[in-house]
Order: sequence, then C-alpha cells, then structure tokens
Amino acid sequence: MIEAELTADEARRIQLRAQGLLGARPKGGVAGMLQRLGAVQLDTISVLARSHELVPYARLGAVGRREVEDAYWGDGTTFEYWAHAASILPIEEWPLFAFRRRAFLRRGWRWHKVPEGVCDQIRARLRSDGPLTTRELGGAKASAEWWDWSDHKIGIEWLLDVGEVVCVRRVGWRRVYDLAERAVPRELLDAPQDDEACLTGLVGRAGRSLGVATRADLADYYRIRGEQVDQVVGGAGLVPVRVEGWKNVAWADPAALADAPRGRHATTLLSPFDSLVWDRARTSRMFGFDHRLEAYVPKAKRVHGYFAMPLLSGGRLLGRVDPAREGATLVARQVTFEPWAVATAARTERSLAALATALWRAAAWVGCDDVRVERVVPEIAPALVDAALRVSAP
Repeated sequence: MIEAELTADEARRIQLRAQGLLGARPKGGVAGMLQRLGAVQLDTISVLARSHELVPYARLGAVGRREVEDAYWGDGTTFEYWAHAASILPIEEWPLFAFRRRAFLRRGWRWHKVPEGVCDQIRARLRSDGPLTTRELGGAKASAEWWDWSDHKIGIEWLLDVGEVVCVRRVGWRRVYDLAERAVPRELLDAPQDDEACLTGLVGRAGRSLGVATRADLADYYRIRGEQVDQVVGGAGLVPVRVEGWKNVAWADPAALADAPRGRHATTLLSPFDSLVWDRARTSRMFGFDHRLEAYVPKAKRVHGYFAMPLLSGGRLLGRVDPAREGATLVARQVTFEPWAVATAARTERSLAALATALWRAAAWVGCDDVRVERVVPEIAPALVDAALRVSAP
C-alpha cells in the first residue's frame, strides 16, 4: 500500500536533507557525516582536494584536512571496501559486506588469478610485522603497465576482497593493510550474517541515506542487483511512495516523511563523486541535470572541463565549474550554467551570486586569496561576473 504521494520538489528536498545538504549540518563532524551517508567514495584525482575531502567540505564547510583524515583513518572506526566503488565505510558495516566477500570466494578470483603460496607469505608478514603497504610487501607492479600487478599486489588485493585483511588507512595514497582478525572488533568480525541479512541492512542504509529512492537507486548505492533489492526491500524499514513524474514506485525512509524538510540550503561546489550526484540517472531525474565526469575524455572532446564540479545552491544544481589553482589564485577555467539558471536577468544575478559565494568559500578553504573566472557558458558580460565576485569577496 502506498504510504505517501510526493511532489518532485518534496522528493528533492527530502534527498537534500538526507544527504546533509539542507537544514542543520550533520552532527558529529566528519565521523557523523560518514555515518549519515554510509559511504564516501575514494578517487585518485585531486584538483582542489581529493574527493573524500570535498564531500565533508560540502556539508561542514572549511573542515581541516587533518580533521578529515583523522575521522576517516584515525581510530579504527572505519574501513575501506567495495561499495558504490572503493569507499570509506563505517566499521559497523563490516558484517553487511559478508555477502560480497563470500561471492568473491565462490568465484575464486576477481581480476587476476592468485599465485600459489603468495597469500601464505603475506599472512605471515602481516602477522610478524604489523600493518604494511603493498610496496613494503614486495611492490605493486611487475612492470610499468598499470594493470601488470606483482604477485604480492594480486595476493593482498585478493585477501582484501575476501575479508582476511583490511585497509586500515592510506599513506601517500597507498593502502596500509592489516589482518582483519586484528583490525576489526571481535563482535563485528564474528557477527553471523547470511546474504539476506546483509542485503536487508544495506538496502535500509541506502534508503535512509537517500531519503526517497527507486529500486534502481537503492541498488546503485552499494552496487547490488535490482533483484536483490526486490528480495529484501520489504524488510528494510522503508515504505512505498509515489513521486510526481517518476515512472516507478519508490521507497522512502519513514522518518524522512515525518516532517517537511526545511532550513539552510548549502551553496557549494560538489565533487563529481559525491553521493548526491554519483548516480547519473538519479541526478537527471531529481535535478534535471545531466552530469558526466570528463577527466578520462580526450581534452579536445571535453564540453565542461577536466574535473567539472556541480554548483549547488538553493537546492538546485545551477551548473558546473572546472576549477584549478595557480599559486594563490583559484581559477574557474570554465563555468557552465544550466540554461534555465540564466534565462532572465534576475536569475542570472542570483546564479552569479551563488557562483561567487561558492568560489570564494572554496578559495579560502584551499588557502587561496584570489579568484578568477576565465570563461562562462552561456556567455555573460565579464563586467557582471567581476561585479558578482567583488560583492562576495571577503
């Protein structure tokens, strides 16, 4: 039975609140934010900062890098594993990924066949020497090719896949591995979880982190299959709802339906890997915003830029900013506004004000004391852009 009928605007606001981008900032700082989101995706690209730093910045403001790293890696309350992608996860989620670890074991390999005897060598080294990087274990690559892993790299990644080892932190972006029996609290390590219990827990967490979601949305959050969602969604603590304009029945966190979302909207630049926008189909449905990371697109074919960051303000995605740093200047190499955001003079003024606010805040966070905009699409008179930057300047 359908529990509620939601407008598209109500669904969007419920999601923004669930994601910590509407209303009061998430309690508990970075650790509290991670609990709320359930997963923070990792990525190697760093422009203003790495993605896992940009996610708390968008929700908490100018949080220090040391505070971010300490919350993610400092006290054994997190681990890294395959969720939406490689992600930082609250340690409480360790039992919920037992289904994925068992699936790897049944298959017997993931990307490479594991050389005989290597895992025994790695176990012995970790047991005797404590947490180690791949380099310390014997190196990551057998040649210069990125895919040509060394035997020890193959072995340690397999042990991570099946849960015998855990990534307990990163140093210089290299994973530091330890034995799960030493790094994971005993009550979580031994917690019995069959596949149904794992999937039920993950679908429930996805629903609470998104606020309101379709079957496909719930599946994408932790990268499970749609039929797995179907098997467990009825016991995941979510309720069926209809959303205006959505083709399919959705599922909502009943707590999110209890009171209307209200409060402060965040004005910020988002990482392309932020959980608000990492699902392209959902982002299009929620915001009418078609987003694609172009970092791996040949430069001549890019439309919006290398690391175009969505610009969020007033609960809408107004456009994209492709940022860079030149000394102490934050440079917006290209700003691309959505056509509706600059359709009138009044909308253009508001969108430029939001852009200027987001740029100056980001500049201060990364230690820049000046901002420059090189190109705006659709074209806007440079005098208007400069005026907006001056008004918002600290």
